Amino acid sequence: MIIAVDGPAASGKGTIARALARHYGLPHLDTGLLYRAVAARVLAEELDPTREADVVAMCDFDESLLESAELRTDHVGRTASVVSAHPLVRAALLQRQKRFAQQPGGAVLDGRDIGTVITPDAEVKLFVKATPMIRARRRYDELQRHGVETTFDRVLADIRARDDRDSRRSEAPLRQAADAALLDTSFLSIEAAVQKAIALVEARRGAAG
Repeated sequence: MIIAVDGPAASGKGTIARALARHYGLPHLDTGLLYRAVAARVLAEELDPTREADVVAMCDFDESLLESAELRTDHVGRTASVVSAHPLVRAALLQRQKRFAQQPGGAVLDGRDIGTVITPDAEVKLFVKATPMIRARRRYDELQRHGVETTFDRVLADIRARDDRDSRRSEAPLRQAADAALLDTSFLSIEAAVQKAIALVEARRGAAG
């Protein structure tokens, strides 16, 4: 069983995807980490993230980089949103994601184009969303816990900028697949959101069976 979980930044899709992977005993891939790894390499080499040719050269990296805590930083996240808009970068990482999804038994993948591009034939597709204000509050609180100095207004502006870039890019824009179940986490606790996600998965499996 392949479960595709899509949605914008700070919607809760990663938390939900990890919980689904644990619940169903499936491997999980946060595909956003692939773009964050590329972004981290771009920053380390002091390259221009808007120059597609330079960024593509950074797409061949060792799997161990995905374990780096640096990938979770806000600076890398902002750069990842820029580099992920390049068509050649997305093409370079496409097969890596498809191979993960095609493991025996299936997998859970979360990102922004899983159900539309990476695994369009996934048995279960979820699209997780929340309002920009709530997503910004979640991200701001997370940054505060990690001692990152910023302001709520800056985080909100960053969330809206990412949404705009992700939705407007020509290659694999962020959008809900036609056959994806919608899960709005705006006013749900983590536990409630996970339970709702499991219920949606079971409903899709039941319908398919």
